[in-house]
Amino acid sequence: MQTNFTTAQLADPHVQESEKILRKCVHCGFCTATCPTYVTLGNELDSPRGRIYLIKDMLENGRPADKEIVTHIDRCLSCLACMTTCPSGVNYMHLVDHARVHIEKTYRRPLMNRLTRGVLAAVLPYPKRFRAALKLARLGRPFANVFDRVPALKPFAAMLRLAPATVPAQSATASPGSHAAQGARLGRVAILTGCAQPVLEPGINEATVSLLTRLGIEVVVPRGEGCCGALVHHMGREEAALASARQNVDAWTREIGNGGLDAIVITASGCGTTIKDYGFMLRLDPAYAEKAARVSALAKDVTEYLATLDLPEPARKPGLTVAYHSACSMQHGQKITRQPKDLLARAGFVVREPREGHLCCGSAGTYNIMQPEISARLRDRKVRNIEATGASLVATGNIGCITQIASAAKLPVVHTVKLLDWAFGGDKPAGLE
Repeated sequence: MQTNFTTAQLADPHVQESEKILRKCVHCGFCTATCPTYVTLGNELDSPRGRIYLIKDMLENGRPADKEIVTHIDRCLSCLACMTTCPSGVNYMHLVDHARVHIEKTYRRPLMNRLTRGVLAAVLPYPKRFRAALKLARLGRPFANVFDRVPALKPFAAMLRLAPATVPAQSATASPGSHAAQGARLGRVAILTGCAQPVLEPGINEATVSLLTRLGIEVVVPRGEGCCGALVHHMGREEAALASARQNVDAWTREIGNGGLDAIVITASGCGTTIKDYGFMLRLDPAYAEKAARVSALAKDVTEYLATLDLPEPARKPGLTVAYHSACSMQHGQKITRQPKDLLARAGFVVREPREGHLCCGSAGTYNIMQPEISARLRDRKVRNIEATGASLVATGNIGCITQIASAAKLPVVHTVKLLDWAFGGDKPAGLE
């Protein structure tokens, strides 16, 4: 794609990076076939190619974002299916991230939209606040239908419906400390505690610690670690995202110096995609560029790390048929496709893959709150394809997908690592017959 940026514009390293990305696009349109919003809405401007044109026009002309571009960028799930499909290597992720920062700086959103986004940014990344909000949501649930009648309040209706009926007790795995390896120590890793996941489903990290320590791996929960920053990053709140990244880089760098780390194990693939991008996000910060690149190199999804270990024979082979849902952040963001399925098969599960596995389930961070109608259509399509496999349960590696699919599916939805922990000697996941 031909670009016409001025020399002055290209002096900005962010614009310079976006210009390189834009030049790689050859207008082929392969991305339209795999874009969930284009497949759902049929609007060219809701495809990656259409959004690329809008971003190019906005950045080249150095103009503030307007309502049209904000509408179509906000509808993007950042599922990154377009990047998997693109034959030209267009890094759409970095381009749309830059566009969101530009929008945040130049566009004044309507009051209720600003309020909703502000609430999400102020609550979700903080486990204590999030836990309190979920308890309050129980009181507000009866008003969800009322909120649905007012367009500006639809996101609050979606929040109330997604909130669980009960909130699990806080787990010991959410507190800083070290979990010793059983037997001879064969490795040492840090685990990302996360923000929403330990509140919604603490059993995921508990199963990870249980499994890894039985395999001879010491698991450390570093002091000072916080939210990965993905949520505010996708809102265009770049300073807040970089502050979270720096905080985590510092926490993990201390652990590297304290005895070394073989990996930083991540159990939420949405977080993994962002942490693996810390090196890029902090590349212009001389105090953090090198440390962030080291952290990104150490970041591993839990299944990615388990696939490197010499696993024993499973303690039991459940023999259940599992529909494996590959989260977009797993298959498109991190290019992890084989490891979770291979591990499940080795553990004695029969693995089936749903049709249209490349399409997003509609969770996408806060997308199911901010864009509830589109999200619901994608969720229902995903659930139909999953249930058509005839599987007994669903396995996936992202808390957002678990919450989203479970809100409509008749099957139990379980994190992959909980099934692996069970097969290799751990407790049976709750909710399985």
